[in-house]
Amino acid sequence: MPVNTAQLTPFLVEAKRRTYAAQGDEAGVNPPLVPGSRQLEYRDLEWLYRDVYFGLAAFSGQETVFHEEVPVWAMVYAGGLLPDAARPPGEVYAFLRRALLLVPAGHPYRGPAAYEEGDFIYGNQWEGGPERFRGVERIARAGRPVYELVYAGGLLR
Repeated sequence: MPVNTAQLTPFLVEAKRRTYAAQGDEAGVNPPLVPGSRQLEYRDLEWLYRDVYFGLAAFSGQETVFHEEVPVWAMVYAGGLLPDAARPPGEVYAFLRRALLLVPAGHPYRGPAAYEEGDFIYGNQWEGGPERFRGVERIARAGRPVYELVYAGGLLR
């Protein structure tokens, strides 16, 4: 049975705001389903959001939404700090989480198209809708690129 995107997208926005964007890795499930991964989850009635990823400075992962225990939507992503970005990554990822809290309701993939705070600039370019999409997000600090992530996904059939 096809999923109703009018129900999916508000759930997805709320799930993203309540997991990594709000709590970082503290929203994690322990132990995760896959050894060596970090796993974040949010549940609301018949909906379940699960984000499983590996790595920190360079990482990859997959978000999956289940409706009544059936996987209906997924997004894969990979990225992280650029090789010459300053360490430690804490300030970059704290800024990223603040940008991700602003996930747009019409395009619930990552953060908004643009967000600035102090000497940080976040940009997110995407194409497509919740049914099928792809995009890239970037962060620059003081005009210098420090982070990049690519993502793609959509409804599962």
